[in-house]
Amino acid sequence: MSAGLPWPVAYTVSGDDCASPMPLGHTAPLAEAVRDLAELGYDGVEVQVREVGAPGAEALARTVESAGLKVLGIGTGPVAAQDRLTLTDPSPDVRRHALFRLLGAARLAGELGVPVSLGQTRGTFLPGLADMQRVWVERAVEQLAEEAAERGGRLLLEPQSRANTSLWNTPDEALAVIGSLDAPAGLVLDTHHLDAEGVDAVRAVTDHVTVTGCLQLAAASTRGPLAVGDPRLPTLLTALRTGGFTGWLTLEHTQDPDSTKAAARSWTALTDAASALS
Repeated sequence: MSAGLPWPVAYTVSGDDCASPMPLGHTAPLAEAVRDLAELGYDGVEVQVREVGAPGAEALARTVESAGLKVLGIGTGPVAAQDRLTLTDPSPDVRRHALFRLLGAARLAGELGVPVSLGQTRGTFLPGLADMQRVWVERAVEQLAEEAAERGGRLLLEPQSRANTSLWNTPDEALAVIGSLDAPAGLVLDTHHLDAEGVDAVRAVTDHVTVTGCLQLAAASTRGPLAVGDPRLPTLLTALRTGGFTGWLTLEHTQDPDSTKAAARSWTALTDAASALS
């Protein structure tokens, strides 16, 4: 692994099927983004997809691997962010379309041999509909977890702040859902969302490292690139190593002042923090 860490380090990128670059990932087209990230030393990418499914796996892998990187995970944020499709929408057609897209992402991930993550596409509750909406989402997540498992992959649920979704805002809430599934599933822990919900990130990693597939990192409060000397980074990395973490790290943050400089800044901060593990 690079950066002096025992786990692969990825950067968030947008698939070519996205209507526009996702704001918390590299802003360049995929082929250009992976070349840039490879030059900086990254191991792989977490690809945010909107509608591409299993038939697009070969082309996606070819683009990423041509730069010497690997696809480490598939994200589904654009399904909600760009097309406003969620699993809680009052319209049955919208919910079916959302699930169709998510199942396609799970099949894509299975073809690539990586996990698929679910975050804001869970949606938000409306007055008087919360109980019914929760049932809709739970049934859809069961299907999604089963689809991922049948394809040789795994679903990762990301606890997100209530600004993004009404469901499963903390790791404990997400774990209760995972425990109810018949298919294997895990967590994505994101330091920004943990902070927003008042959950201590180091404690969350310590308590849930064995079921965590990915840790997403950003600077505290600003959600910008990581900074050298951030006192939380060595503590987080130590907690991952002590707990036997076997997943990957993803940088998911704003692109200040541009993607190349943001990625370089976070890379340098991680490399510096990795000295705590030696």
